[in-house]
Amino acid sequence: MDRLTGIKAFIKVVETGGFAAAGRDMGLSRSVVSKHVIALEQELGAQLLTRSTRQVAPTETGQAFYDRCVGVLSELEQAISAVTELQERPYGNLRVNAPMSFGTLHLSRVVADFLARYPDVHVELVLNDRFVDPIEEGFDVTVRVGEPRVSTSLVVAEIVEAKRVMCASPAYLDARGETHHPSALRDHRCLHYGYQESGSRWRLKGPGGEQSYAIDCVMWSNNGEALREAAVQDQGIALLPTFIVGQELQEGRLRTLLTDYRPPPVSLSILYPRHRHLSTKVRFFVDMVMKRFSGRPYWDLVE
Repeated sequence: MDRLTGIKAFIKVVETGGFAAAGRDMGLSRSVVSKHVIALEQELGAQLLTRSTRQVAPTETGQAFYDRCVGVLSELEQAISAVTELQERPYGNLRVNAPMSFGTLHLSRVVADFLARYPDVHVELVLNDRFVDPIEEGFDVTVRVGEPRVSTSLVVAEIVEAKRVMCASPAYLDARGETHHPSALRDHRCLHYGYQESGSRWRLKGPGGEQSYAIDCVMWSNNGEALREAAVQDQGIALLPTFIVGQELQEGRLRTLLTDYRPPPVSLSILYPRHRHLSTKVRFFVDMVMKRFSGRPYWDLVE
């Protein structure tokens, strides 16, 4: 028989004055309650109850045992309640990693909202554009743009497909003229995300499928915000995710072009360790990120 159940049965018999009454309170039969108490007495090698046809009462040893057990069970219930409360309330330190542009433009707002809602959590937000191993570097949550590497130790959940567009300022397009086919990109000033060795062609999906088109690249950068600012300042055509240029498109400071020829989207994903018992702080933060950005995100309201 289970010792803890036996102790609970014994306490209930003392408090109710009988096996039948104890059984009703515990949802057990009289005989099952009796068996639990007898097993407890046999384990302890002591008689805890005196039994008669009229009443059941604790022996002197039983009374002393009852007094101690009531206190111990009360403390146990408090400990269980404390653990349950902690599991339901996020607390502690949360380490989050994300790409620089997405982190500054969007994720930082989620972090601020998360801190306001859960003041017992302290967040360390690390922003960089290099590849990070979340396990090796101790991050609880990682947001990644691009196809994440498969890992048996990480849960990888796609938040949304991040659209990319070609865009330029109205002044640039007025001065240089609209282009109607990607082959004309070689006659335009293009602003490329990446490095010089990869900046001579753009891959676009159009009516004839996906093809690579030559461009005249006048600026390379590994930071999308720098390219966005160059485009806003009338310096050329940029190919960027809408989470970087969405506001400028909505405000009319940038316009999309060649809308029949789309760059392939990139995956915006969230990664976190594959633990059997996921901490509340991670679970709540992941849920907030997914709700904020999944579906049609706010930066895609206008293209």
